[in-house]
Amino acid sequence: MVPAAPLGLLRGIGPIFRSGDAVEAGVSWRDLYRLRDVGELIELSRGVYQLAETAAVDDIDLITVGARVPRGTVCLNSALAHWDLSDEIPPVVHLAVPTGAHRPVIDHPPTEVHVFSADTFDLGRIEVVHGERERFWITDRERSVVDVFRLRHLVGEALAFEGMRRYLRARPDVGRLSEIGDRLRAGDAFRVALRLLLE
Repeated sequence: MVPAAPLGLLRGIGPIFRSGDAVEAGVSWRDLYRLRDVGELIELSRGVYQLAETAAVDDIDLITVGARVPRGTVCLNSALAHWDLSDEIPPVVHLAVPTGAHRPVIDHPPTEVHVFSADTFDLGRIEVVHGERERFWITDRERSVVDVFRLRHLVGEALAFEGMRRYLRARPDVGRLSEIGDRLRAGDAFRVALRLLLE
């Protein structure tokens, strides 16, 4: 039987937390592993846990990756899916890190890491917060559309055009989309596609 005190401490920092945060809050490694072993905690990824009583949190994979890589940004297919600009359910979380940063290897949830230029990394990068403490960073709608279009050799032409088409049907800010396209050097193909889809 696990004492209630460690679980109470974890509720104060959870429902999703890193093992280092738990230890800093006063939970011993032994109690942390024991809570995991009796099913009070779910190990989402190496060193990232969730209180089992809160298992229905939205965007759990994105929150988990965000906890593992606080400087990372959800991008490409995963960002399009989050913003409902694609029907695809990505089999991996697409995560960007800036040039020069550590490129993490994350097995669970399956994650594909991309390196984006440090000069423009923060362009269109926003924070999504669930509850009080669950959060992750993601490219906003405009940056997501531009990224999949400029990297369509990785994600596919069909997904790039679908993302742009759906964006233009729902609350588009064409001026901002064009500005981000220019800053990221999305190229003539991006401008031509935008013009055609606006006609």
